Amino acid sequence: MKNLKPERRRLLRRVLSFVFSRLTLTILLLALQAFWLFSLFFWLADYAKAFNIAGLILSVLMCLALIRQDSTAPEFKISWMILFMVMPVQGGLLYLLWGNKRPARILRRKLERAEAALAPLRQADPFAQQELERRNPRAARTARYLRDYAPAPVYDGTAATYYPSGEAMFAAMLPALESAEHSIYIESFIIGEGEMWGQIHEILRRKAAAGLDVRVIYDDAGCLTLLPHNYAEVLQREGIRAFSFNRFVPLLNLVMNNRDHRKIMVIDGRIAFTGGVNLADEYINRIARFGYWKDSGVRLEGPAAAGFANIFLSFWRGHFPNEGLGAAERLPPAPPQPTDCLVQPFADSPIDRESVAKNVYLELIAQAQNRLYLCTPYLILDDDMQTALRLAAKRGVDVRIYVPGIPDKKTIYLLTRSYFLHLLQAGVKIYTFSPGFLHAKTWLCDDTVASVGTVNLDYRSLYLHFECGTLLYGGKVLQDIAADFTALERHCRAVLPEDCRTSFAGTMFSAVLRLVAPLC
Repeated sequence: MKNLKPERRRLLRRVLSFVFSRLTLTILLLALQAFWLFSLFFWLADYAKAFNIAGLILSVLMCLALIRQDSTAPEFKISWMILFMVMPVQGGLLYLLWGNKRPARILRRKLERAEAALAPLRQADPFAQQELERRNPRAARTARYLRDYAPAPVYDGTAATYYPSGEAMFAAMLPALESAEHSIYIESFIIGEGEMWGQIHEILRRKAAAGLDVRVIYDDAGCLTLLPHNYAEVLQREGIRAFSFNRFVPLLNLVMNNRDHRKIMVIDGRIAFTGGVNLADEYINRIARFGYWKDSGVRLEGPAAAGFANIFLSFWRGHFPNEGLGAAERLPPAPPQPTDCLVQPFADSPIDRESVAKNVYLELIAQAQNRLYLCTPYLILDDDMQTALRLAAKRGVDVRIYVPGIPDKKTIYLLTRSYFLHLLQAGVKIYTFSPGFLHAKTWLCDDTVASVGTVNLDYRSLYLHFECGTLLYGGKVLQDIAADFTALERHCRAVLPEDCRTSFAGTMFSAVLRLVAPLC
């Protein structure tokens, strides 16, 4: 290789890098898995009668098990029922491999024990709940649900700052990280090498070298093409404790649908960030992939930041159950800050049989009296959500949905557009963000309650992913969110019913996409 010209050496390195990349190996593993399934059916042809009987029995058992799942979306059940009818022999095996989207019971038990162990650090603020009941009794019932079933208490004394873009949020992250004196916890679906992560990484290295408790969690599938496969070990050698969630091994891992989609950054248990912003350059518009990338986030300073620390540490302890909390237990309580809003951080998990994020969104729709504005990059609605949105518009609520004008996934965008006409006919207003991709997950209900977090309006976020968010009750921060929606609409185009016309083939294709959407 030394005798090759520099251009050829670079080309050879790129070829070798591609051949031995995680993406290439993953494609190879998926191909091997498909070959294994084909071979299984082929080799068992000599035992067709016995295999057919066994397959039918398995399909019936899986069908009955699916019917008994109370927390599963009806659309998910219907899609699998159709598959059972089309493939009565193989359907049960396919469902056993890919249909049961609950993680292993072992992980469930670990996370349940971790949440119980950290419960003493999750101190409820009874005054905050009482104050919310005085200000907004209807919203207080939503807060009570989250307190009892998430579990996620309401906090007072926490200053909330809203960021209408990823670059604004990033600019606030850096000084907050520099101010760390005890600990830094970061959890992100995507980490990509570049300017954003490079600056954050440099601070983490220095803080870890100074003896701070620095921890990083990233999703393995989310970073599949962005980080080396051993990146957690790289961070560990720098003194940064890290692990990648749910390693992407298709041949062995049958719960690949459950991803860690959370975005959390906590400094000293007193400052926390969350929102749609991952730690990669497109989220701060340092690189352009789909036009301008519009995102949003929120910073919490005060006692509520401990709520996100608790979410992070519960997830961490679930994967390292024998590890003590150490410095996390000794963090001083965050001093209260002057504020005019109440704050409620919450998390959702696919393993607890409680659809927390979906129920939060349904609650916001149900309590809206005058207006309900929401941003989502993906609009893939189950029957409950579609009915609630249409009913809100029919009862006179000004419902506005903002979606991307330039999609990141064209097939998903076709599926998103298939919902437009029925929503428009009910009075829902829909806007597409003309300059580019809208990745924000911001909701505003009557200028009294807002939600900022990681939860998309699709099956994956509402049923399959680990998610998080913040409910904001009252205060100036809601005015900032309202101003962002006003500014956003100036860059949007209203969708009209005539825009939703499509050919017969397009209609049928959309119907197929809706059928398979719950299975993906």
